[in-house]
Amino acid sequence: MTAWIIWGTALLAYGLFRLWYDNWSGPLKPAEIDAFLAQMAGRFEGTGNSQQVMRAFLEADDGREFVMLNLVKAQMEQVEDPKTGQMVQGFDLLKRYSKRFMPALFRNGGHPGMVGRKVGGYIDAWNTEADPDWTVFGLMRYRSRRDMIKLVRDPAFMEGHPDKLLGTLATFSFPTQRVVSFYVSPRVTVALIFALAAALAHLAVLTVAG
Repeated sequence: MTAWIIWGTALLAYGLFRLWYDNWSGPLKPAEIDAFLAQMAGRFEGTGNSQQVMRAFLEADDGREFVMLNLVKAQMEQVEDPKTGQMVQGFDLLKRYSKRFMPALFRNGGHPGMVGRKVGGYIDAWNTEADPDWTVFGLMRYRSRRDMIKLVRDPAFMEGHPDKLLGTLATFSFPTQRVVSFYVSPRVTVALIFALAAALAHLAVLTVAG
């Protein structure tokens, strides 16, 4: 009976993880897309981004997860903190924005896949703009395109957005979907962790009982 409880608990915990980690709502509906774009119209104009590109991405929603590639050139000079009025390094505001962004990302089923700093100039490049001296890159996993627009609407995200603008000199992002990867999916990693924990608990019970 104890073994059933242990392994049943592990299975239940993994099921709850999958309820959070996977998209169960299907692709976006046209009404959702229209409402989001209408709400965000002013922000597209303010940042110079294309509402048409965003619409095309949302209308092509297949309900699957995706990974956003972000390249960022941070502001390393002093800027005025919009909260305190004091002069601070722009990069500090970008880091403050990240502290707001990450919890909102987790709440919407996402997480960082990889974040790193640049350690050299372009090694291989042609027919492209000159290196603007990127500072960091990030691969952010989103549970779905619906969750991406939920995150953009999140009050914590919107409140921190001025910090991103002040802390960033240049950036571009585009969505991707994995084709080949040698990194194990969190679905597998979490399953192995729960299985290991259950196995160790089972062995401990057997040892005590023996």
